[in-house]
Amino acid sequence: MGGCTSKDDKNAKGDETTGKSNEMVDAAVLDKLESGFKKLEASDSKSLLKKYLTREVFDKLKTKKTSFGSTLLDVIQSGLENHDSGIGIYAPDAEAYTVFADLFDPIIEDYHGGFKKTDKHPPKNWGDVSVFGNLDPAGEFVVSTRVRCGRSLEGYPFNPCLTEEQYKEMEQKVSSTLSGLEGELKGTFYPLTGMSKEVQQKLIDDHFLFKEGDRFLQAANACRFWPTGRGIFHNDNKTFLVWVNEEDHLRIISMQMGGDLGQVYRRLVTAVNDIEKRLPFSHHDRLGFLTFCPTNLGTTVRASVHIKVPKLASNKAKLDEVASKFNLQVRGTRGEHTEAEGGIYDISNKRRMGLTEFDAVKEMYDGIAELIKIEKEL
Repeated sequence: MGGCTSKDDKNAKGDETTGKSNEMVDAAVLDKLESGFKKLEASDSKSLLKKYLTREVFDKLKTKKTSFGSTLLDVIQSGLENHDSGIGIYAPDAEAYTVFADLFDPIIEDYHGGFKKTDKHPPKNWGDVSVFGNLDPAGEFVVSTRVRCGRSLEGYPFNPCLTEEQYKEMEQKVSSTLSGLEGELKGTFYPLTGMSKEVQQKLIDDHFLFKEGDRFLQAANACRFWPTGRGIFHNDNKTFLVWVNEEDHLRIISMQMGGDLGQVYRRLVTAVNDIEKRLPFSHHDRLGFLTFCPTNLGTTVRASVHIKVPKLASNKAKLDEVASKFNLQVRGTRGEHTEAEGGIYDISNKRRMGLTEFDAVKEMYDGIAELIKIEKEL
């Protein structure tokens, strides 16, 4: 496929000093780009890729490369293959956000509610972690609560450009870091490689195990050398998880039954701060924390609840109205493109950029409190 995948490390680096690869984009890649672009143009795709990849932008970017050897094809091939994508682009490495900024910036602005290319994401700020309490002490509405964030290790590209060796090296670094966690966070790392059927089944039953990538990730070349370098860590109480090298280098997740967002948030903050002391993360002055998907930049924080609001559920317009007032995203029980099973919705903060971690979670907190208040009054 695209540029970064076939090279060994030495070539992929290109000329370190300029940050540009010293090789030309090869003809086969340009051909694929051209035919893919024409098909996309002729399609009725609703993706942000189609909306912003004009002929002018395409011609300007098609010959560019990052120092890891990533080309425009690596960035857009998922959207070229899947015309039903919502977004359609991924960053094969951290540099891609800069090299292909003419495409990333307008998509980021569109998705993140007006985060313009002149805007700057604020520095990390978890705020006063004691502010949040239990949203639903009586346990009538909130089934479960989780807060997660994505992180990438500095100095490594993202999935499509990682070599098998790098996957192994990262798994080693991450598992030894996680084995140093203490107290409530103390737990076990389960590598996917050589995982027994029993452990696998147990992790699937707990809804912890991720499966091999979906077709959007497959098309973005994010599933190579599977299952090498992939794994799952969870603490003894099963309230803290880290996914290693699924879509992102790290997905750090804190969760529990019930509505105590405060407890869930504090656990996540402790964990992230602890991991960050030992592993430096990819960060960008303007875009915040960098990950594989442009929908997941900035704070990368997604705080969500599974909530039962039967009265609001029968008045979807009202539910959507409150949700949009607090920038919340309403999804079905099992996430995107699913139904609300038994009237249970997955509701989360939508904005991840241009505001602090604390403010992103506070939007969700205030929005859910409001939904519960309305549900009680109906």
